[in-house]
Formats: sequence, C-alpha cells, structure tokens
Amino acid sequence: MNLFLDYLTVTALFALVALPAAIGFVRERRIDRQLRDAERGEAAPRATENAARPYKVTRRSYPKGWAKA
Repeated sequence: MNLFLDYLTVTALFALVALPAAIGFVRERRIDRQLRDAERGEAAPRATENAARPYKVTRRSYPKGWAKA
C-alpha cells in the first residue's frame, strides 16, 4: 500500500508542476491558430449571427524597429 501511495504522491506532484505549463501551451496554440486564420483572412467562428463585423488585419511597418532606442 505504501508503494501505491508513493507513486500517487509523485504523480500528483508532477501534475501540479506540469499543469501551468500545459495550460500555457494550450493557450499559445489557440493564439497561434487565431493569428494564422487572421493572416489568411478567414474570420473566426462566431457563436451568433449578430456578432461584430469581421476584423481586417493590417500590417504596419516599423522602419526603426519596434524597440525605442
């Protein structure tokens, strides 16, 4: 019984440590998918027909870079 509880404790601690990383990974994948769809010009799926107008992605050029020197 002690061996089972030891494995259960290690598994629970691993899940506790890995959970924030897994949530972040899922969130990053969702954002990447949304950005890829926006670049293609595809609108995101809507829950209702009365949703806001489709958004248009415009690219801005930053001749001096994005960081302020």
